[in-house]
Amino acid sequence: MAKRDYYEVLGVAKTASDEELKKAYRRLAMKFHPDRNPDNKEAEEKFKEGNEAYEILSNPDKRAAYDRHGHAGVDPNMGAGGYGGGRGGAGFSDIFEAFGDIFGGGGRGGGGSRQRGGADLQYTLELSLEEAVKGVKKQVRFTTAAACEVCDGSGAKKGSSMTTCRTCGGAGQVRMQQGFFTVQQTCPTCRGKGQMIKDPCDACHGEGRTNKQKTLEVTIPAGVDTGDKVRLTGEGEAGANGAPAGNLYVQVVVKEHNIFKRDGADLYCEVPISFVDAALGADIEVPTLDGRVKLKVPEGTQSSKVFRVRGKGVKPVRGYEAGDLLCRVIIETPVNLSSKQKDLLREFHDSLEGNDKQSPNKKTFFDSVKDLFS
Repeated sequence: MAKRDYYEVLGVAKTASDEELKKAYRRLAMKFHPDRNPDNKEAEEKFKEGNEAYEILSNPDKRAAYDRHGHAGVDPNMGAGGYGGGRGGAGFSDIFEAFGDIFGGGGRGGGGSRQRGGADLQYTLELSLEEAVKGVKKQVRFTTAAACEVCDGSGAKKGSSMTTCRTCGGAGQVRMQQGFFTVQQTCPTCRGKGQMIKDPCDACHGEGRTNKQKTLEVTIPAGVDTGDKVRLTGEGEAGANGAPAGNLYVQVVVKEHNIFKRDGADLYCEVPISFVDAALGADIEVPTLDGRVKLKVPEGTQSSKVFRVRGKGVKPVRGYEAGDLLCRVIIETPVNLSSKQKDLLREFHDSLEGNDKQSPNKKTFFDSVKDLFS
């Protein structure tokens, strides 16, 4: 079945910015996340499809290659993440080298070409805005191929041992002479391992690994945002017959907040105020992720005026200074007025008639209307 266009998968235009891609991916990931759609194969496939699309389009080089050549221009293994599975080691742009070995993972050393290393896995983790900004420890559970406990990952039955492949002599490669040329290829007998299992393990049938559910605690540092990844070295799929394990990539998706919106290091929120406070000025309290702070609203403030509270935004994970909180005040029209209140407002309105200085925006607007139709 042909792959859908990545822009179509995320529901964005080809000119979409990085922020638009991130928002689209967040919506898709939250809608089709397997934890929210248990036993729903269609949702799982859409989730994987969205992961793959974002993995390609969020990388400038891969996106450029995709825009030029379509699916043929990108390695299909680089973005096939998903919930607990997928390959793509070197293509992942993990952001925290310092967090790469917090579980003492073994890396991928040793064995050379004769060992088939385990696949890298990707897990999508939903966080609240507070968790993403302040950092958090989370447990993740997933099923993966782990080293067989019966044979310790060797694939050979207890008491038996591996034997050197007679075809390649343990090299894992064989050479064939074709005229003037010598062609080297993977040994067809041992499939490049260099060794053969004489008596396979009954538990794993010689594979050296079995499916197992793993639970890990992941440390998410403060300041992450949607699309960021934490790499856990050696916590991916176990390699065959004792080969090195792959890595686990935990990709972050930050849920929408009911008050704040994030844009890089800055936070935005809308604060309703009464028209009396806007007209006369007032000291009001506004929320931050660290509690409430005082905000001075000067008299004559107009609706949609933006006030900046410095240092109350987000400190990005890459170590820059904290951003700001930008509060947009929205003047709220009073409702359910009593007769007396209505009379007072009419009296107040009559007192403003003819005084253009007290409604400067209104005068400017209607002057523009006159110019339009004159």
